[in-house]
Order: sequence, then C-alpha cells, then structure tokens
Amino acid sequence: MVDLSPAPKFTETTAFLDAIRQRVGQVVVGQDVVVERLLIALLTGGHLLLQGVPGLAKTLLVAAVSKTVSLDFSRIQFTIDLLPSDILGSEILDQRTQDFRTHRGPIFTNLLLADEINRAAPKVQSALLEAMQERKVTIGNETYKLPAPFLVIATQNPVEQAGTFELPEAQLDRFMLLHRLDYPSLEDEKEVLRRNSKLTVRRDADGGSVVKTEFDMLGGEPVGGKEEIARAMEDVNEVFVSETFLEHVVQIVDRTRRHPDLELGASPRAGIALIKASRARALIHGRDYVVPGDLFALAEDVILHRIRPTYEALAEGRQASQVLQEILGEDVGA
Repeated sequence: MVDLSPAPKFTETTAFLDAIRQRVGQVVVGQDVVVERLLIALLTGGHLLLQGVPGLAKTLLVAAVSKTVSLDFSRIQFTIDLLPSDILGSEILDQRTQDFRTHRGPIFTNLLLADEINRAAPKVQSALLEAMQERKVTIGNETYKLPAPFLVIATQNPVEQAGTFELPEAQLDRFMLLHRLDYPSLEDEKEVLRRNSKLTVRRDADGGSVVKTEFDMLGGEPVGGKEEIARAMEDVNEVFVSETFLEHVVQIVDRTRRHPDLELGASPRAGIALIKASRARALIHGRDYVVPGDLFALAEDVILHRIRPTYEALAEGRQASQVLQEILGEDVGA
C-alpha cells in the first residue's frame, strides 16, 4: 500500500499549507487548482497570470489568501491612461521645504493584483514586468527594494479585445504560470448561489446599511505569516528531484523547439519553472520528492504561453494545446 502521509520533515509546513487551502475554501468555492497555483507561485518567487472572463472570483481569491497569511495586498485596475508612476510611485515637491519626497506606489506590497494587465499601454506593462524581474524600483535617483515576499497576480480577459495591448512573448515569459480559469461546475455554482443568498445586511454607525458581499466573509485570525512562508520556501528547495525527472523536463522543452508545428519553442526559463513548480506542488501534497504527475499537471500552465504555432498549423486548425499534448505523450528518450 502506498503511504500518502506527509513527509515527516515537512509535516509542519504541509499542515500550514493545508490550513491556507481550507480557509480560502470557506470563502471561494471550487477553485482548489487556482489556490494551488497561487501557492506554487508564492513559494517559488514566481508570478502568476490568470486568464478568464469576469466574475470568476479572481480578486476575491487573492484577497482571501492575503488575509489568510497576513500579507499586504494591493489591487491596480489597469486602464489605457495608467502611467508607470501610478504603479511605481514618484517624487513630489514639498512646497514648504522645497525638497522632493518620495511617494511609494501600490507596487510596494506582498501580493499585487494587476487587474486586466493587457488594458495598459506597453510602457506601463514594461515598468511592472521590470519590477517583477529585478524585485526593485527606481524612483528619481533612488532605488528601493520591494517587500519580501513579492508576488504579482495579473489577470486578463480572453474575450473582450477592444482597447487592449496583448502581452508579447518576451513579457509573457516573465510569468512563471499562466492558468486559464473556466466556469465552475454546476454543483460548485449552486454552492456559490447558496452562500450568496445567506448574506445579510451590514449596518453602519451612521445608520446607513449596505448589502454584504463575499468580501465581508474575509475574517478570522491569519493561519500564519511571513515567517511560515519563508520556512515553506526553504522546504521547497529540500524536495528531491531525480536525474530522470530532470531529463524528462529537458526533453519536453527541447521538443517544443523542434516541433514542425511550432515557430516559437519554450525558453530555458520554462524548464526552470517546471522544476520549481513541481517541487512546490510536491510539498503542497505532502511529498518530499517530485513525481511525473507533478510535471504533467503543471506543463500546460508553464509551457503553453511560451510557445507559438506556425501560421500553417493555425490555418489547419491546430492549437498550441494540441501540440503540447502530443509532445507530452511521446516517450522519453525517443
């Protein structure tokens, strides 16, 4: 019989991560995979891009995680008129002292939700992605380090393209994971409606009242903080990765570069992301070693946004996801 109990040296960390998932599950229904991907990004220092139509609880999910782990949370609604200084901050002249003082932007946080990132101009996108890569921001003549941990969760709407600026491949490659959200199952959606129908009215001190939303359900003491996150990040690096697993990752990434239906293959960053994400997923599931199931579960989120089909393949109705599944189905060493 296979032993499914957590690895002894990771018992405390596994219990901490399970507590996060259970607490978030009290607020967000049926998004276990998305919560897992968010935790993977948080534990590996990567960044997450969520693609889905409005109304799938993306903002609620990130807010719930930040409350559960006692992390600072900021949200930026990206628009066409947004400026880099609206994200990074700027120097402001103090009229009394005639000196410049630094106003730090919303990027100085632990969890940053960049809502509809493809609605901002390329200059703004570049400013954010540079900060994501270097973990620091330059305002005026001063350079400031961003808080640790620092995680960007960006969203984009795949349906409405009017007034948007598509992220180029070089910038998409900065995101460790791109997860595509789908509509909830019928049972999950019934539970969403059931919970929403039980929400009451909140009365304010001035006598006014407002109907409660799911955001009012966020509460309770955090299950942990930055110290527990730091310990979990250290534990990720203790997860064992075999040479066979490494070879499998290298071959899959290489095949994306040689496949006749792909004009752009995955970069070396894809292989690094697959190893890191697989380690984090193993830890979340209580293992101290990675298994092929980690690789296959994460391959689409890690690789799909890093490859591009040829014009001929698209003309024949071939999608990048089909090509990737073919590559994953090939035998290692073939």
